Amino acid sequence: MKTENYFIKKANIRKLNRFQEQKILAFGCGGSALLAFISAALSFDIKTKSFGAAPLLIAAVFIAEAAVAFLIWQAVKSQILKNNGISRGLRLTGIILAATIINGNIFCALAGLMLIKKEKNLEYLIGCYMVLVEVLIMIVSYMNVFKPYVCDTFFLGMGVLAVVILIHAVSLPLVVTHVNGNKADKMMAVLGVILIATTLTGNLFSLLLGAVLIRKSWTKDDNVSIGWVDVVKRLFRSQMAVMGAFIIVFLLTLSICANLTFDYGIAIDNDYSLILNAPSLAYPFGTDDYGRCVFTRVVFGARISLTVGIVSTALSIIAGILLGAVAGFYSGSTDNIIMRILDVFMAIPGLLLPIAIIAAFGTSTVNIVIALGIGAIPSYARTIRASVLTLSDAEFVEAARACGAKDKVIIFKHILPNSMAPLIIRATLGIGAGVTAVSSLSYLGLGIPPQIPEWGNILKAGSSYLETNAYMAIFPGFAIVLLVLAFNFLGDGLRDALDPKLK
Repeated sequence: MKTENYFIKKANIRKLNRFQEQKILAFGCGGSALLAFISAALSFDIKTKSFGAAPLLIAAVFIAEAAVAFLIWQAVKSQILKNNGISRGLRLTGIILAATIINGNIFCALAGLMLIKKEKNLEYLIGCYMVLVEVLIMIVSYMNVFKPYVCDTFFLGMGVLAVVILIHAVSLPLVVTHVNGNKADKMMAVLGVILIATTLTGNLFSLLLGAVLIRKSWTKDDNVSIGWVDVVKRLFRSQMAVMGAFIIVFLLTLSICANLTFDYGIAIDNDYSLILNAPSLAYPFGTDDYGRCVFTRVVFGARISLTVGIVSTALSIIAGILLGAVAGFYSGSTDNIIMRILDVFMAIPGLLLPIAIIAAFGTSTVNIVIALGIGAIPSYARTIRASVLTLSDAEFVEAARACGAKDKVIIFKHILPNSMAPLIIRATLGIGAGVTAVSSLSYLGLGIPPQIPEWGNILKAGSSYLETNAYMAIFPGFAIVLLVLAFNFLGDGLRDALDPKLK
């Protein structure tokens, strides 16, 4: 009897695993519960030792949404086990979950969009995340209407977001009906160009979807495999990796759109009548010791953290590629000289090298980028060197030499393109490390000047008020942790997607 029950249980698990919907519903239920817990925790005021009514109400809403998602999840599991499928009526309940995006519950909203559609191609998946990013940006931007005044370009920015959301929403049914496997109708190339144009808002999902549509519109044979599209398809199998990408794209889009929908003056101008106000609708994260809106400062702080992290990583990658490729390809004394110099840099502890450079040349964003970029060069150079050493004796390299190809052609055309997979993974993790580094330097007073909104600066200011106004430190600290985790999740997903053994 135990053996029979065991095999029945295993068979049921295999049957459930064939349906992605029940997995995403479980993810939506857990995510909603997490949002409820965070809201409830933030409702506690350390100063008054009491709970705020508004955060508790928001937590109750999230709990209700988690309960609805749980009930739908159980109904879906029951139908899968009983009928080996999900009925159309039950799928339509996904509309209820999709509507939860109104209060920012992306977990339930995503689960609803996945449940509504039975056949979901890659384009539909990308499109869902693309739409959710823009809607969430519009909701966050709308919070500014509760302030005493809004910036002059607020309504222009909201209008642009509304148009972009409309374009993205219309594209969803089109990519489902006009894309079949690796082929797409020629008209999809036009839609792809339009979607790429909307990337000006910072939504990289629209860039990705546009590129996929244009590439597939050129394909004549549905059986032809498109390498990078297959990598994206494997990446989207990992829910955590895609959620990490969603957080990164959301913060990038928010930092760009904030130029139109947020007033920078609220983030930098002192208002002593608003000193240390508790979180409210007008100031969702409260105000700091100078009366500045912490919410607006965190939004604009994302721009600096992302810029420094991305640019410093790009600089270190470029230098690391050149040094690592030369060292690995020529070996011998060239390799020995380059790697011993890099060993000297690696011997300097963590932030000590950036601190020394900033102390010598002064505090500025450019100097921070250069300092962090120099400090990360050795790790990228070693990564590339290892790949080049492995590929230098490969048959296709020997064939290129036999054909008379020059060294630079062999390095940049044959070896480096086959060495990029580990570098891409390392880069995603490196950006997260760069964000942590610039925040650490700012916290120590050696990074971005204090008056400029940057997460490390905001966290430093809030650390003096942990016992009375903890929100000043909680929100920027949470933003740093969230962004670094997002890059780590994306890096893990890319590692699996680029691993040929897991195809």
